[in-house]
Amino acid sequence: MLRERDRPGAANIGLIDTVARYALDRGYHVVVEGILYADHYGDMLTHLMAEHRGATYAYYLHVPFAETLTRHACKPQADEYGEVEMRGWYRELDLLPGGAETVIGSDSTLSASVGRVLRETGLARLPAREW
Repeated sequence: MLRERDRPGAANIGLIDTVARYALDRGYHVVVEGILYADHYGDMLTHLMAEHRGATYAYYLHVPFAETLTRHACKPQADEYGEVEMRGWYRELDLLPGGAETVIGSDSTLSASVGRVLRETGLARLPAREW
């Protein structure tokens, strides 16, 4: 099931929802992260955020395609797939409806992006072992 092709209505979408809800219901902080196309995952993510009793934050890392290619070239799997495949996967500003996400631009460094998320979510005030 976890190796299933990414498509609308796929079983992995319900699995992500179930695991996130399970952890949230037990008091854990949850990060749902990945390339989650709005038309595939949007309904699930929107419902998950709306139905969560606690604070919810959503972030979108906006990296233009040219920068995506540059970053990909530095990865260990750079030779496994390239520009042609990535062009088919890439969706510019594939945001959820309703402006749910805070967009973080590619000019934000890793450290600045992590710091921003920790500050805005309140996790910066917690000991690291509680994230």
